[in-house]
Amino acid sequence: MAQSYTSWIVGDSADVKPLPLGGVVLAGGSTDDDAAMRWFLRQSGGGDVLILRSSGKDGYNDYLYQKLGVVVNSVETIMLDKRELSIHPDIIRKVRNAEAIFFAGGDQGNYVNFWQGTPIADALNERIRAGAVLGGTSAGCGILGQVYFTAREGTVTSAEALENPYDKRVDLRRDDFLKQPLLANTITDMHYAARDRQGRHLVFMARAVRDWGLKTRGIGVDEKTAVCIAPDGKVIVFGKGNAYFLKAGKRKPEVCEKNQPLTWSRKGKAVSVTTVAGSGEGTFGFNLTTFRSDNNAATAYWFVEAGVRK
Repeated sequence: MAQSYTSWIVGDSADVKPLPLGGVVLAGGSTDDDAAMRWFLRQSGGGDVLILRSSGKDGYNDYLYQKLGVVVNSVETIMLDKRELSIHPDIIRKVRNAEAIFFAGGDQGNYVNFWQGTPIADALNERIRAGAVLGGTSAGCGILGQVYFTAREGTVTSAEALENPYDKRVDLRRDDFLKQPLLANTITDMHYAARDRQGRHLVFMARAVRDWGLKTRGIGVDEKTAVCIAPDGKVIVFGKGNAYFLKAGKRKPEVCEKNQPLTWSRKGKAVSVTTVAGSGEGTFGFNLTTFRSDNNAATAYWFVEAGVRK
């Protein structure tokens, strides 16, 4: 007998099958940006919206269904707070019927522990291939890249990661969870400036370059800010903060070893960074397909010397 689970729904519980428009929303946490969430709803094609979370309640339901002025068939929140529920046939069916799926904030380690490698993850990837739009805020944003920080050993600060890139808390995985092609070889991070995440993001990228030889990319998102990515790779940044698009150079870090501070300088050009300021109407111009700005936005370089980001 399948375990019981908690869910809340507003709107029509009967499934509809409009054609979703696809894409991804990366939200940096704190207050959601209304314009970004309207974009998310429009990309559903008017279909069924599903919120997945491992804690909290149904705060997204009325907000998405009534307050933003975009018509959708339904909004349902499901509490997926134990791994056993990831084989529940009703939940899997609802994932497969959704045109838009959003991961709420919470404990990123729980999302990995409860969902990775389960039929729920398989169903989510089916929906990605079918063109459903995905989104996530805070921890929900952190799991969307194909390379991701698991947080299974707890969170890690920039100072801790820079001092020891192989601290057990710097637990990374790749290509075994959500497989959105727009985010291939990409590591997302959120609460970016508010929690000084830049340093640890560089460590995540350095590890991916050293351990797997990846041409790694990163997307960092400030609080109250969201990056909306269309299926063709064109980006709109909404909100009050910035989005940061990081691209690793071709050469591996000079020093990336256990119990040694990271050095990844490469003559001060280890990682190129394009910063795009959000706005109420949305800021256009960056393209993930080329991973460059279409309007010649300024690019800086970040690097690390003996555990100090510069």
